Amino acid sequence: MRLTVDHHTSYTFSEPQARIVQLLRMTPADTDQQTIADWQIHVDCDARLRTSRDGFGNRVTMLYAEGPIRSVEIAVLGQVLTAPSSGIITGGVEPFPVALYQRATPLTAANAAILAFAQDGCAAAPALDRLHALNRAVHARFTLDKGRPVAGRSAIEAFAGGRTTARDLAHIFIAAVRALGAPARYVSGYSLIAANGEHQPTPHGWAEAWVDGIGWIGFDPGMGLCAAEEYIRVAIGLDATSAAPVAGSRLGDGRENLDVDIIIGSLGSDA
Repeated sequence: MRLTVDHHTSYTFSEPQARIVQLLRMTPADTDQQTIADWQIHVDCDARLRTSRDGFGNRVTMLYAEGPIRSVEIAVLGQVLTAPSSGIITGGVEPFPVALYQRATPLTAANAAILAFAQDGCAAAPALDRLHALNRAVHARFTLDKGRPVAGRSAIEAFAGGRTTARDLAHIFIAAVRALGAPARYVSGYSLIAANGEHQPTPHGWAEAWVDGIGWIGFDPGMGLCAAEEYIRVAIGLDATSAAPVAGSRLGDGRENLDVDIIIGSLGSDA
């Protein structure tokens, strides 16, 4: 399948900024299941771009811009070829041992309610069946909110609520998997299924869990499915913070306004 991405991130400032530094996790990498056919990042101001990899092996671009700056737009345009995978991920850069992804973070810590939920009806099943059951259970329990996630909301806070974003559901799934003793991690990227032909205000988020004898498998509790050939995998981390598409700082006073518009499409399997 050939998937297309048109992702625009715009910042406007109420006062001119003297300097902006941004870390962009907006460039996917090749794996055995996805091949980057074309990928470009454009910035509408005079800026220096430097590419590297972060500690998790994600491809990153550092953006440096000197002011005065009143607005910045970052445009990402790309095409990615994906192959049928049943959600299995192989061939990626893996700097860390699998056991690292059993480490809880403030956003992915579990409480007694999440542990009980994880154990209910699926704890005794084989590992892969247990993960599929848990993915379906998280999807069925919550109403998906397609808006922008609430900054800093943890899995525990989201689990106690009703409407949750894709990021919240991924955090809940990760917390539950780790509570059962298995490694899990957060993934940011793009999903043709989640987009469903609509404009999106944020990249999609899902999870990967480790199964001995198989490896990493993508699970999307927001859709209740495995993350297979309809997904573009961009960045991984212990939680959404370490896989965030954009992080950085600015030197200047005033307010900042952020606007994001994403369109995901498909040119079919024979393009």
